[in-house]
Amino acid sequence: MNLDNIVIVLSRPEEPRNIGAACRAMANNGIHKLRIVGKKEEIDLEKVHVLAIHASYIFDNAEYFSSITEACSDCACSCGTTRRRGKKRKGKLLLPEEFAKVANRISGTEKKGGKVAVVFGNERTGLDDNEILECEMGVTIPSSEEFGSLNLSHAVQIMCYTLFRYNEKNKIGYTPIDSKRLKKTVTTIADNLQKIGFFSVTGRKDMEIFWRDILSRSALSEGEAQYIEKIFDKAAGLSKKR
Repeated sequence: MNLDNIVIVLSRPEEPRNIGAACRAMANNGIHKLRIVGKKEEIDLEKVHVLAIHASYIFDNAEYFSSITEACSDCACSCGTTRRRGKKRKGKLLLPEEFAKVANRISGTEKKGGKVAVVFGNERTGLDDNEILECEMGVTIPSSEEFGSLNLSHAVQIMCYTLFRYNEKNKIGYTPIDSKRLKKTVTTIADNLQKIGFFSVTGRKDMEIFWRDILSRSALSEGEAQYIEKIFDKAAGLSKKR
């Protein structure tokens, strides 16, 4: 597991002490990259530092974004944490250990590998339906049905510890394409499906989300992405000749 390629994303955090505790949880497990969806000027810095203690450097070096999509644009894979299930909340939610296996493979080695984002929602509401759709996969932390909601910093601790403990040699030897590049491949697929009239049967947006989620788990290389694009280009071309 290349922990330098693990990125923790906090979306719309409300309680600054939770941010500080999350920073400490990250530092405990050798993870140092923090991104926040929100504005720094709206966060009480003093309260963050009270609980972050010697992990304050993680918060001080945090990057800020306006959306989850923007925060994860350079990542090969993004995974949203959620307790709730539903039609719009990913078909299959991974367990932390299952996600660690995916992250281990994608994060690669010190010189090779792609960034993997773990996304956490607001303390009160978690990730809403639109936010979970911005992520390419979902993970759920098992907990009691009587009281299943975890504190934000506790959830960060569990996910970071699971990633820290997972140490296999099954790592990729290349740098996977990031989300921004993957979008080009997905658009190429959708454009060609549209050319052959496929979307008279199903919606384009749902199909794009389907291909994005499937391909992100594959950690495509640049060559593989180009090959997939050529396949769909050729298929659409052959359809026109009939």
